[in-house]
Amino acid sequence: MSVNKVILIGNVGKDPDVRYFDNGSAVVNFPLATTERGYTAANGTQVPDRTEWHNIVCWRGLAKIAEQFVKKGTPLYIEGKIRTRSYDDQNGVKRYMTEIYADNMELLGRRGDNPASGDSASFSQPAQQQSQPQANNNTQQQATEPFGGSDDADDLPF
Repeated sequence: MSVNKVILIGNVGKDPDVRYFDNGSAVVNFPLATTERGYTAANGTQVPDRTEWHNIVCWRGLAKIAEQFVKKGTPLYIEGKIRTRSYDDQNGVKRYMTEIYADNMELLGRRGDNPASGDSASFSQPAQQQSQPQANNNTQQQATEPFGGSDDADDLPF
């Protein structure tokens, strides 16, 4: 048995890049930054913050939601799978890229920070369409408020 699951909480680094295909399906790419906070060790050594950048890929309906609600600086919760692909650059050198294919996305932040109602909004890719694009598949994404949408202005829903 094997598991390929990634959970990230971070901030979007730039506005999403949106592309539509002839069959109407969409794909969105954007960078997500996650930061481990720095600290001072017991001996006085300063360890600085460490930021990692992740390439996020959203397909079809989830891509349309990202296009509508995600922008630079948006705090997000992402669940997905790690995928690595290779390509040849302009000089013919083989390059590798690691991407996170999003299955679930939750908009985080305070009320008013994002246009979805409540403190957070959750969006999922339907199970039958989580991996590769398929022609003529039209899906609806559903927004839910998994934590009750209270009036508290918490940054995170947990």
